[in-house]
Amino acid sequence: MIFGNPFKTRMVTPEEALPGRASRPYSVPRDHAVLGTPLEGPWPEGTEVLHVAMGCFWGAERIFWQQPGVVTTAVGYMGGFTPHPTYEESCTGRTGHAEAVLVAYDPARTSPERLLKVFWENHDPTQGFRQGNDRGTEYRSAVYWTNDAQRAAVEATRDTFQRTLTEHGHGKITAELRPASEAGPFYYAEDYHQQYLAKVPNGYCNHGPNGMTCQIGLATADG
Repeated sequence: MIFGNPFKTRMVTPEEALPGRASRPYSVPRDHAVLGTPLEGPWPEGTEVLHVAMGCFWGAERIFWQQPGVVTTAVGYMGGFTPHPTYEESCTGRTGHAEAVLVAYDPARTSPERLLKVFWENHDPTQGFRQGNDRGTEYRSAVYWTNDAQRAAVEATRDTFQRTLTEHGHGKITAELRPASEAGPFYYAEDYHQQYLAKVPNGYCNHGPNGMTCQIGLATADG
């Protein structure tokens, strides 16, 4: 229990979750502040979406908008029970959501394996309900896939990265890995959270290389 809040160390149940609301209670920008692409679509035909969570979504999003082949990114809440939560509600742990990043990408220019390599190598997926000094279920590590190719990539890269962690004396991966259809909707976060580190370049970020390498085959359409 952290500061008397049990939902920082265990997942809330559906019965305990905050009720939420029927619609989004705030606005979201139309376009990405860095890439200039639509945050909520429509995106070019063939665009695929992968959702990741790796602690505070500010730094995680910046890592992914810098990747080749990424069409757009957005931060939000996913994997819990409360419909259309606010940031303040998410921080209580009573929504069940993780701070997540939507990564929309062109599969002709990148691949799930490339994106997951970035995911595994830029945070600690063994920490459970925390990431560094950020503690709570909302900071858990997770991947929510949207197609079978992504699922296969998630499972293969998890196994490969776990072998690397074990070889170096690190613990077991605790990341939540499941289909987006089970995790529930991705709820876009408030406007000030979107591309936060582009707006506040010296803002808080606890992401970066963790010193481990995810060795995978990286063949894609662009070679």
